[in-house]
Amino acid sequence: MTTFSGRRTRVLAATTATAGLVLVAACTSSGNGGSGSKTAAGGVELVKAGQLTTCTHLPYPPFQSEIDGKVQGFDVSMIDLVAKDLGVKQQILDTPFENFKTGAFLNSGECDLAAAGMTITAERKKNVDFSDPYFDATQALLVDKNSGITSLADAKAKKVKLGAQAQTTGEDYAKKQGFDPVSFESSDAVLNGLRTGQVKAVVIDYPVVQGWLKDKANANAFKLAGQINTGEQYGFTVKKGNAKLLAAVNKAIKNAKADGTYKKLYEKWIGPYDAAAASPSAS
Repeated sequence: MTTFSGRRTRVLAATTATAGLVLVAACTSSGNGGSGSKTAAGGVELVKAGQLTTCTHLPYPPFQSEIDGKVQGFDVSMIDLVAKDLGVKQQILDTPFENFKTGAFLNSGECDLAAAGMTITAERKKNVDFSDPYFDATQALLVDKNSGITSLADAKAKKVKLGAQAQTTGEDYAKKQGFDPVSFESSDAVLNGLRTGQVKAVVIDYPVVQGWLKDKANANAFKLAGQINTGEQYGFTVKKGNAKLLAAVNKAIKNAKADGTYKKLYEKWIGPYDAAAASPSAS
């Protein structure tokens, strides 16, 4: 997120944690990580018995968002594969995006891993261990169709008020280009800011824009004014030194790409399959 509306008020599970709402994301069969043991298949130690607890930040479609009363998306489906291999269920904890940079919720034992469409950066690597890259990402410039904006350079020349999601690489990029972007808490808030005229253009991850433009109302109101290749790649994160869980995540990513599962999930959640996304090189 490059993971950018207020917090969802609808609760999908009755359990409430101090960090946020625990949302049931998947129901896979329990096995070696049975209800009484915090050790899952492969000797992976979990923060809670019988479940793989995933920190995320909602909403961030198509990677994770609430759909029909259930948290779903590309990231959710990928981590479901990890949970299945471990013989446990995945549970999602909705948390502020800032914690992904610091690894706070991993270090405090709130979550086993984080999945939030998060770009791998050298700065973030100081605080968390990243999985192998699982997605190549680009930024996009989305504008109001009546704005007359044709590019990021055009937006800058016209001194257009630009929006971005707070604490994301999109926001960082906009600042580096000389903008003073309006910061929004989530991707939904970014879109709402554009819809209500708070900003005339936004910079955010291209897959998010792809999802927005699938909606006819959005497609009628907004247009893609350009893609920005920033060389970003997404990775899942675990607490520093959690080698066994990291290996399990990397194994699930590798197997999904090898057996066609990755391609199916990509087409389901993101759009036409881009083969380059299936084999990104390490950042």
